[in-house]
Amino acid sequence: MKMNFSAKAVGYIAAGVFLLFYLVGVYWSLDVKPIDIRHEVTTAATADNVSPVVGYTTTTTLIKVASSILDKSGGYISNDALPPGVFLDNMPAWEFGVLEMVRDMALVLRKDFSRSQSQSLENAHIKRAQPKFNIDHKSWAMPSAESEYRKAIDSLHLYRDALVGISKIKDDHAQFYARADNLTSYLDEIQKRLGSYSQKLSASVGKDKINTDLAGDSEAKQSSYEGSHSQYRTSWWQLDDVFYESRGAAWALLHFLKAVEIDFESVLQNKNATISLQQIIRELEASQQTLWSPMVLNGDGFGVLANHSLVMANYISRANAALIDLNELLRKG
Repeated sequence: MKMNFSAKAVGYIAAGVFLLFYLVGVYWSLDVKPIDIRHEVTTAATADNVSPVVGYTTTTTLIKVASSILDKSGGYISNDALPPGVFLDNMPAWEFGVLEMVRDMALVLRKDFSRSQSQSLENAHIKRAQPKFNIDHKSWAMPSAESEYRKAIDSLHLYRDALVGISKIKDDHAQFYARADNLTSYLDEIQKRLGSYSQKLSASVGKDKINTDLAGDSEAKQSSYEGSHSQYRTSWWQLDDVFYESRGAAWALLHFLKAVEIDFESVLQNKNATISLQQIIRELEASQQTLWSPMVLNGDGFGVLANHSLVMANYISRANAALIDLNELLRKG
């Protein structure tokens, strides 16, 4: 009887621990709320007792989006080595999607937004911040991903302080150049990113792809031969990861484009491109609708069940097509 009681007790404890981990995992996997960009900028400017200048909004948004993966419920999960975080995959995929967009924005901020010409000096704060976002997102010690991201965010705060002239460092100056050519550089980066997500999402049903890698140049070459046709399909085990990574990237990009709308207002108005940007933002907002299904469904394109990957691919493809049009408008308009 004593052994039976002990076995039951262990069973109850195990069931309780499993239920606790499950509930915590569900809570940690809840959608992250959108950021009110204008409110955050106003709050930050009030706290610093400054008036926002060009670039203040974009920098603040980069700080808030990067902080979101660290400060949300459960904190940063991608590098967790203990349960329940180690058993979760949807939220880590979402975090990685956000991180990819943060890396793109930090890179363009370093190369273009904070520099006037190709021969100009890099801003020291951005130079320190950008590489720290590139640490392996699963690194948990020596150093941990979170500690490096925190250091990058701290450097972004210093850059923002220098923008508005409240830096405590002597002769610390910073600039943000809201020019059409700088904006097109950023759009070039995210077009490729969205195109990749669209392809991976569409491959949830598998498709026969014609090789167009060398199209348009009869003299073009590539390192190894590939057939004229290829079959590509996203693994069933990776469908939800691809979906949530794309969703996270769209969430982050949505906020960055709202910041661009503010900082590049005069450029967009001059090119009559504000409406085009707002349409892209609307497409990305649609990609953030609540997923009511308990799992990411993978029905055939015209089958009985829904295919959530194809729905996400539709919104991202439409946003990417509009981005291409916007880029052309900025270059030629």
